[in-house]
Amino acid sequence: MSAGGRSLPHWAGDASLGIFVHWGPYSVPAWAEPTGALGAVPDDEWFAHNAYAEWYANTIRIEGSPAAEHHAREFGGAPYADFLDDWHAEAYDPVEWARLFRDVGADYVVPTTKHHDGVALWDAPGSGDLTTVARGPRRDLISPLADAVRAEGLRFGVYYSGGLDWAFTDFPPHRSSDEVTSLRPTDAAYNAYAHAHVVDLIDRFRPDLIWNDIDWPDAGKQPGSHSLESLLAHYREVVPGGIVNDRWGADVWDYRTSEYDHDTAHEASVGWEHCRGLGFSFGYNRVEDESLTLSPRELARLYADVVSRGGRLLLNVGPTAAGEIPAVQRRTLEGVAPWMSRVKPLTVDRRMLAPGEIEVTDASWWRAWRTADRLVVVTDSADAAVRPVDGDEVVLVTLPA
Repeated sequence: MSAGGRSLPHWAGDASLGIFVHWGPYSVPAWAEPTGALGAVPDDEWFAHNAYAEWYANTIRIEGSPAAEHHAREFGGAPYADFLDDWHAEAYDPVEWARLFRDVGADYVVPTTKHHDGVALWDAPGSGDLTTVARGPRRDLISPLADAVRAEGLRFGVYYSGGLDWAFTDFPPHRSSDEVTSLRPTDAAYNAYAHAHVVDLIDRFRPDLIWNDIDWPDAGKQPGSHSLESLLAHYREVVPGGIVNDRWGADVWDYRTSEYDHDTAHEASVGWEHCRGLGFSFGYNRVEDESLTLSPRELARLYADVVSRGGRLLLNVGPTAAGEIPAVQRRTLEGVAPWMSRVKPLTVDRRMLAPGEIEVTDASWWRAWRTADRLVVVTDSADAAVRPVDGDEVVLVTLPA
């Protein structure tokens, strides 16, 4: 049940895998220090040593940070905005992306439409030249992906950074989580700007899901024509089965989210969603090789764990500036696809097991859930033995090699 008393629609209850896509001017430098997972690195270290390549515009402004040193060495300290002009998306093939996502077993796809750098990937109203239509790729990157995703039978959502917009403000760089909270645009002008963007996304794309990030401008939390309340009322009217996440800074969410090792307390109720990249970054980080990227087996194990605890996995893909899925990420996605084709149908109409419903031996790791007519058990050993308490039919699935 959501904060507003709304049950998740059936499609969201059955969904178990989404694909996140972080793509922007930050994909040109494509660099971050791979320090570790969000939530596992102390807050006083995280921002100067940020593992998120999509935070490049912030990290390079922190004096003495490895990113600032990298930027000075590789790009001569050029303005971040130059990367928008250097981004051409010349190999972008949304149809091929959508087919890959379908083959992996995705239920829905959520691209970034505007990240914290303020660059919109469609001709967003009022954005001037801070769009991929006005500069760089010189085209709308969202519409063809929406069409391709839906042509493959998947649902389509949108990510929008409502809480941060570094192009809209002149605050100093964020050096702590407290500064993310305090140094953000909260005024009526930014609220009207963000409100118009999201209304346009709703009216153009009718997204099945809106994934807001960080917060929402405080001015929009008051009653009025540009209020968050009116925005979401419009969304519910246009997309009655649509859902929203929990990152609005207001009690309007339909489901809770966690991210890497952050906000894991939200992984409690049915319908929660865990998001992370294949490596430590969401945006493409050229530093992340196979040793820093989930293997097919590791991804399968993560997926089974999330599903068994009543959640959905929102797995991120970070394309190159050209628009290619990096080989190291494709290796994992294509490698896990055959396993997912077997397991994915076994997640429909699932529910969590009660303690003591099954006994599993001869396996060092296992996860399980119940469907309408059977128990599904994923183990790390083909020799595992499963004994259900009530004699139910058991489907035993071994993790990929």
